[in-house]
Amino acid sequence: MSTPANSTNSTFSTSPLGVSRRDFVKASASATLGASAALSAAGGVVGSLASAVFSTGVARAAYAGGTDSIKIGVIGCGGRGSGAAVDALNADPAARVVAMGDVFADRVKSARENLAQLEDTLKSRIVVADKDCHVGFDAYKAVLASDVDMVILATPPHFRPIHFEAAVGAGKHVFMEKPVAVDPVGVRRVIAASDAADAKKLCVVSGTQRRHQNSYIAAMKRLHAGDIGPVMFARCSWDQGSLWNHARKPEYSDMEWQLRNWLYFTWLSGDHIVEQHIHNIDVINWGLQATPTRATAQGGRQVRTGAEFGHVFDHFAVEFEYPTKDGRVVRVLSTCRQIDGCVNRVDEFFQGAEGTLHTQPGRSIIEGRKAWRYDPRNADDGPNDNPYEVEHRDLFAAIHAGKPVNEARRVAESTLTAIMGRMAAYTGKEVTWEFAMNSKLDLSPEYTFEKPLSVPAVATPGKSALV
Repeated sequence: MSTPANSTNSTFSTSPLGVSRRDFVKASASATLGASAALSAAGGVVGSLASAVFSTGVARAAYAGGTDSIKIGVIGCGGRGSGAAVDALNADPAARVVAMGDVFADRVKSARENLAQLEDTLKSRIVVADKDCHVGFDAYKAVLASDVDMVILATPPHFRPIHFEAAVGAGKHVFMEKPVAVDPVGVRRVIAASDAADAKKLCVVSGTQRRHQNSYIAAMKRLHAGDIGPVMFARCSWDQGSLWNHARKPEYSDMEWQLRNWLYFTWLSGDHIVEQHIHNIDVINWGLQATPTRATAQGGRQVRTGAEFGHVFDHFAVEFEYPTKDGRVVRVLSTCRQIDGCVNRVDEFFQGAEGTLHTQPGRSIIEGRKAWRYDPRNADDGPNDNPYEVEHRDLFAAIHAGKPVNEARRVAESTLTAIMGRMAAYTGKEVTWEFAMNSKLDLSPEYTFEKPLSVPAVATPGKSALV
């Protein structure tokens, strides 16, 4: 991959910033490359939560060159990458950030400035020298070649398979944001790299933070124990308003404009059904303990029609069919929308033969024969700690204990589920799991700032080809 002409290190200064991952995402939402999603812009995902203290009950083994300090490299320095770095530092008081990389020099610069404004207990553990700041398409290689034990992968989702594959090849533990690919070719690369990570006994955790949130964990235990009876139907939604947009400047090449507005180009984000709605789809896969066999869908681009919004849709509705262990089919309605002035809804719902389960971040309710409501004061349910920190806490616990955990295949399957829905909506065709898993669809462009990069036509159901 080539390195852009502006990929030079520069002198860094300081500027104001809030300290939470949510604040990082908000602060850089208008001009971020490294953020994997403007997830918290939807609201209601994470409230004002105190920093969690690293406490796992696992003896902390000597690590990383005879110390118990894990050295972290950040690949993707936008809001999500910077926020994940803060979460990691909050999760383990001995962890240190020692290297950073991004395709754009200004993203590395702003991340360093922002991190320099953290409270002293965090700021003192950000020890990134100028020589350890890397820019360009190949910046990830330099970060992986440095003295890091673990990397945070938080660039736009398109690059996740490349970076994850390289991180595993370099023998690094990984925290990677969701989704982990934008096309089936990328999904297969992630699955192959996941198998290699298992062979190397590496630890991998993904940014599907609901899997690390006690309100969800407690709900899934009850669902799988049969507290609502056999699931008959399910629904999941991420319906919200519009997100940020970064105006094109005269000096931007096609590649730079698309990278800085990555949400609106399918090759970079996968469209919002993949980039954002994967959270809810992952909960459905978790709840049903399966992946879907087929999908049919509708969708379109009704409000966000300007050229500044690339070519992605602004709404999707998908019907997935899931197999059950007793030979039935459970149909799942999946909806996502990014249009202002509409009713917002971010949740999941399971209809059982003996009750219902309704889940949202921090809130889970069963109505029916075994009524239950998540209560963080209940020892059986567990406290409602910040899941963005808990996912890092769980990763560090596994690394220190020498007991590998690997979430890569699971999140790859949820990513492919979302991709199935997008493929069905873009084409108007039925898409099976087998077809999607074996599809040759590869959205990768040539990585260069020097050549034109055209924007694909908006998909037209009934006319766009299913690949």
